[in-house]
Amino acid sequence: MSTTRLSSLLPVLAVLGSVTSLAVGTSFAKQLFPLIGAQGTSALRVGFSALVLLAVFRPWRRATSRADAGAILRYGITLGAMNLLFYMALRTIPFGIAVAIEFCGPLAVAMWSSRRPIDFVWVGCAAAGLLMLLPLGHGEPLDLVGVLYALGAAVCWALYIIFGKRAGHLPAGHTVSLGLCAAALVVVPVGVAHAGMALLDPKILLFGLGVAVVSSSIPMWLEMAALKRLPKETFGILISMEPAVAALLAMGLLAEHLTPLQWAAIGCTVVASIGSTITAKRAPVPVPGAPA
Repeated sequence: MSTTRLSSLLPVLAVLGSVTSLAVGTSFAKQLFPLIGAQGTSALRVGFSALVLLAVFRPWRRATSRADAGAILRYGITLGAMNLLFYMALRTIPFGIAVAIEFCGPLAVAMWSSRRPIDFVWVGCAAAGLLMLLPLGHGEPLDLVGVLYALGAAVCWALYIIFGKRAGHLPAGHTVSLGLCAAALVVVPVGVAHAGMALLDPKILLFGLGVAVVSSSIPMWLEMAALKRLPKETFGILISMEPAVAALLAMGLLAEHLTPLQWAAIGCTVVASIGSTITAKRAPVPVPGAPA
């Protein structure tokens, strides 16, 4: 393989590696739920991720204006709420389905920013997928509370993109590291209140650190590296595979087997995301560090 071809392939592999790493890390995180709950697991993930990225990017070396600090704070609060709500959803609904529902957030932002006739096709596709997943009595109904948590995470993801764009003029590492600190202020107290002293068990702390690195730190680093070398449209198409990748890995790692209708719903979400990315004049792309 030529050097030129390899260099063009590396950012694509970086995005796929990010999606895979996030899904693997989240699948492992579910194994902590019986010990410290979704709240405690989310606290470890966000808390350790913040510490890792603070050490890597050292944001204190750059002055932050009051306006930028406000934008980063809003970005971080929605990031923390998104992570917590998503993990709460994972308690009762399959991983791949939770990701597909959560993807409605960035899809809504992408379509709202364009609102051209072709976008109604993607809106219809996304709506069809969501209707297939809602507990409306067809097939094997999903847990309503889990679905509502996932929808809440979708709303937070949409706000996270909006707030992230307002801090888009800052270096990505600066924004993400400080944003995760703000997210930790939201999530860690909830996790401590729920799990208490169990969070200090050395084995749980070590496992939580591994989850944070695999599901947050590595994906963020890979996405930031890929965004420097990939067109945003290409990045958006590749990241759209996340629900399908999550469902496939959950099937192998968590034994979460979906029905044909649920696979069709995930397919609708992926098609809607890819379609909106391809047809958008300026494809909005989730800010690096998107959860799942």
